[in-house]
Amino acid sequence: MDPAWRQQGRGRGRAAATPTPPGGVWAGDGRGRGGGRGAGKNITASTKPVNRGKNMVDPPKNSKIAASSQSKFEEIRKSNQAAAQRLAQSQYSSSSDDEEDEDGVEVLGKEGKRGQILASALVTYTDQTGGDITELERTRQYLSDAFQSGAITCLICIASVKRNQAVWSCSGCFSLFHIPCIQKWAKDSVFLISSVTDEDFGKKDHPWPCPKCRYEYSPTQTPSRYLCYCGKVQDPPLDPWLVPHSCGLVCDKAFSPACGHHCLLLCHPGPCPPCPKMVSVSCMCGKASPLPRRCSNKPWSCQKRCGKTLPCGQHTCTSSCHSGVCDPCPRVSVQKCVCGREEAERQCASPVWHCPQVCGRPLSCGNHTCERVCHSGVCGVCPRSGNRACPCGKSKCSLPCTEDVPTCGDTCDKLMECGLHTCSMRCHRGPCETCRQEVEKQCRCGRYTRVMPCHKEYLCDSKCPNTRGCSRHQCRRKCCPGNCPPCDQSCGRTLGCRNHKCPSVCHQGSCYPCPETVQVKCVCGKTSLTVPCGRERSTKPPRCKELCRSPPSCHHPSRESHRCHPGPCPPCRQPCLLALPRCPHTCPQPCHDQVMVKTTGPWEQPSEPAFVCKALPCPPCMVPIPTYVSPVPCHQRGPFSCQRVCGRPLTCGNHSCSKECHRVTTAKLQVGSECELCEEGCVKPRPPACPHLCPLPCHPGPCPPCQQMIRQRCHCKISLLYIECLKFSSAPDAVKSDLGSCRNQCPKQVPCGHRCKDLCHPGSCEDKCSHKVKLKCPCKRIKKELLCCKAREDQTQVECDEACITLKRKAYEVTLLPWYYSLSVTPISGGCQALIQHSK
Repeated sequence: MDPAWRQQGRGRGRAAATPTPPGGVWAGDGRGRGGGRGAGKNITASTKPVNRGKNMVDPPKNSKIAASSQSKFEEIRKSNQAAAQRLAQSQYSSSSDDEEDEDGVEVLGKEGKRGQILASALVTYTDQTGGDITELERTRQYLSDAFQSGAITCLICIASVKRNQAVWSCSGCFSLFHIPCIQKWAKDSVFLISSVTDEDFGKKDHPWPCPKCRYEYSPTQTPSRYLCYCGKVQDPPLDPWLVPHSCGLVCDKAFSPACGHHCLLLCHPGPCPPCPKMVSVSCMCGKASPLPRRCSNKPWSCQKRCGKTLPCGQHTCTSSCHSGVCDPCPRVSVQKCVCGREEAERQCASPVWHCPQVCGRPLSCGNHTCERVCHSGVCGVCPRSGNRACPCGKSKCSLPCTEDVPTCGDTCDKLMECGLHTCSMRCHRGPCETCRQEVEKQCRCGRYTRVMPCHKEYLCDSKCPNTRGCSRHQCRRKCCPGNCPPCDQSCGRTLGCRNHKCPSVCHQGSCYPCPETVQVKCVCGKTSLTVPCGRERSTKPPRCKELCRSPPSCHHPSRESHRCHPGPCPPCRQPCLLALPRCPHTCPQPCHDQVMVKTTGPWEQPSEPAFVCKALPCPPCMVPIPTYVSPVPCHQRGPFSCQRVCGRPLTCGNHSCSKECHRVTTAKLQVGSECELCEEGCVKPRPPACPHLCPLPCHPGPCPPCQQMIRQRCHCKISLLYIECLKFSSAPDAVKSDLGSCRNQCPKQVPCGHRCKDLCHPGSCEDKCSHKVKLKCPCKRIKKELLCCKAREDQTQVECDEACITLKRKAYEVTLLPWYYSLSVTPISGGCQALIQHSK
């Protein structure tokens, strides 16, 4: 079964993309979120098929429209399928980058790439044992985990062990670790052990443990090279047809326990299987003749009675042929105790027993009796015979066993329990008393001293501030001598799995990996995968061979049969088969109740999911309906168009309906509400001199007066004037000239050089300057005012009178004559001569 994103999709705009027929037969039909299935039954009056008359029997619409509707439906479905494929991504992070086999291929079966690799790895063992692989299950499990996604995890970094990564395998538990991870683990472990005591730091070769099974390795066994499982090939190449990290050669490791044979499998992970060689061995009791047996299962029983004499000496072994020592005798017999005084029924397997009576036999001295409880052999000599010492041991004497040794009267002088002083009492029987001598004692930590009895220990109240070996907690022990005990608190740090805390005693360095395992189950729970704790959040659920049990999410009573899978079920691909509205047919398209439809455009912000699952309406019925002209699709049955132009005059009175033949609800040759609305502009002629078009759309009757404003320059070209178009175009020339004036003084100049005094006017300015000008005589004494135009017309000049001449002569006599007579040598210039002549 293909994943959900590979299924055929139906996508956005399915209903919108399907063209609506001109008659509107199935307009409004939909099964979306608003109306649901059958919502299209409520059709407006404008979309109901109406007979326009007896002439409405024209040929149907071209069959290309029906084909176009179906092709667009399929095109949109394919586009949505591609969009859903780009969008859909796995909801779980794969625990391995290795690609999985395609659906339908058994991971460990006889078919498929993985099954072939597994069969090739076991072929030597199966051939040697004649096809019996009952003892291969453990090795098969390791080989299966080598292929299973997420089954092999480095317990140090809690990450997947991939095919192209350098790994190291533990000899004890056969767990795989990344070489950089195990190298760091070994280095940290040796450093922490070496740093416990300063005197041997870096001097001893401390072992380091496996993170999982605690199997110890020497520092020289720290891995530095990437080897295959059997250790023959360094940096084994990645081969897709071999077990990951395998060299493909025969393992050839010696079996354990040693039997003289070697492993026949190809280089493989995990322990070697039992020895498959066949050897000839006798039965366990040795009575039967030798038979061929597998080397790993040599002991065998001939099922005959053993018959060996049991340790009780009375009975024989009744068990069938077995190995080792016979079982204890199960029978019961009457047996005497060691001293022979009492008898009791006892198990033959334990004939020796002691009664509770004291021996009581007289000793050799004849004065005392044996005080030992039931025993065998002689009782021995009297313990009070021979030389005996006094209680303090200083004097000895030989006395009869009936007399006690007296005290010697000397000082006891035995070393007391303190180990420093001797007993000062006279020789006495029994233990010495407690030493009560006053001595100066130093506390255990060596900080304080005090005089106190010798038998008492002096402990001060100071608490040790040193940090314990865990480097996290203080000692806090009273009067600590410096040898702080190991930390007894729980570590409590969160392990790499993020689910549990370290249960060990507080320690330095990294915590050991979490020993727990978690079952990652499929959706139905029938298939599970065991992974280390902490990997369940990023491990894909295992493939399950069971059928999916999810109930259908569409209108069909059951889903298509497919296997158990994570995530949502693939879209239903069964035919829809729902009854279409207004026809007796059913929808032949694939089920479209759950279709991924895009909700946002390419430039919109993704505030909502880009795709939503919704139901799409059924496409129009495409079943051909026979007519007298040609078949038409079922959804287009009823009155149809003759494909000629309607031609009815529109309400504007200027144009006619250009739509293709369509239904109308009015009388014949009258425009109906279904006809098109005239959307052209008014093209009627405008009044003379009006350059504007009519602002109204096409309309009957005359156009309204033009109300637009005309913008133009005044006559002097300085100001902008806004004039109503109707007022300006209908005015006479004199009024137009007056409307075009800005009412300001004309800025132009007349030929005389003065500014025109008229208001803004058209044309050139009149040459009648009314400015006043002043005229002077040559000597500038006489002034006269005249109009500029008169002065230019008459060419008037002001002449000097007699008074002007008199004043000139006087000025000459005062200024020029003395100067003239003073120039007797210098010739007189022409100008001076003229001035003199003028003055005369």
